[in-house]
Amino acid sequence: MDLTTVWFLIVGVLLIGYFVLDGFDFGVGISLPFLGKDDTDRRVLINTIGPVWDLNETWLIVAGASLFAAFPEWYATMFSGFYLALLLILVALIFRGVSFEYRHQNKGQKWTRWFDQFIFWGSVLPPVLWGVAFANLVQGVPIRPMDGGGWIYEGTLLTLLNPYGLLGGICMLLLVFNHGLVFVSLKTIGDIRDRAQALAKKVGIATIVVGAAFLVWTIIMRLESESLLLIVICAAVAAVALIGAWIANAVRREGWAFAGNAVAIAFALLAIFMALFPNLMHSSLDPAYSMSIEGAASSQKTLELMTWVAVFTLPLVLAYQAWTYWIFRKRLSREMIPAAAH
Repeated sequence: MDLTTVWFLIVGVLLIGYFVLDGFDFGVGISLPFLGKDDTDRRVLINTIGPVWDLNETWLIVAGASLFAAFPEWYATMFSGFYLALLLILVALIFRGVSFEYRHQNKGQKWTRWFDQFIFWGSVLPPVLWGVAFANLVQGVPIRPMDGGGWIYEGTLLTLLNPYGLLGGICMLLLVFNHGLVFVSLKTIGDIRDRAQALAKKVGIATIVVGAAFLVWTIIMRLESESLLLIVICAAVAAVALIGAWIANAVRREGWAFAGNAVAIAFALLAIFMALFPNLMHSSLDPAYSMSIEGAASSQKTLELMTWVAVFTLPLVLAYQAWTYWIFRKRLSREMIPAAAH
């Protein structure tokens, strides 16, 4: 296996880490209006992710940096072609992050409600747009090579909002919402835990149905792919894990349910990456215009240097994140939340 393929897989793993970890952060944010009966409930929900949400987002930063260094042509084409969608994601993440820090300033109910809305919409918009973007990468986007080198995107944001892309967005939204609800039940005790489990049963059924439709459509779309067997295997593992997570949640085994959802998200994304391979972007204009891994990769020297950096730094990052989760592993309840000052 050459280094271009290795770094394709590494970027994939980093993005999977981001969606598994920040995915439940998004899900908790989406759950605010559904589980938060009052401000105390909402503070419990936010506190479940308070110590880790910003740490989880570093996976996106590392993935973006790795993408820029390993596949600069992919990075340039994606960020120029999907500029408006990525800008909306960035704005949503900024509003969401600011809201976590400022909603507790005790400046009245109107102040708090505004920031709760920012948290909700800042948690809804990114997974939807990420799902739309990844679905379009699989389906194909209007790109073509330029005479001077590189590729150019010839569509708009509306080009991405096609039926398959929108299904991918809805699928990603439901996956992270379900993931977040199970995380809430894993991290809380009392009535809020029971309500999270009950809602996860309903959302889980919708997630299974929509997820199955998306994965089947993806397989049909890539029937002639040389990676078809791997796509089918990854899709099957994702489906089994998602169903297993729903069953585990139904019998109140939150740990197994959370693990099942994590596996489902990971293998659904693996199926997408396998559907891309050996390309990074499929062209809807002409298959010959597609961006290949080799054609978009950096030099061999760059990839070798990045590999050594990853070997020494990635274990440290994983160890620190594991330690953080261990420190903040206890469950939360309403009784642990101090009364808000007025």
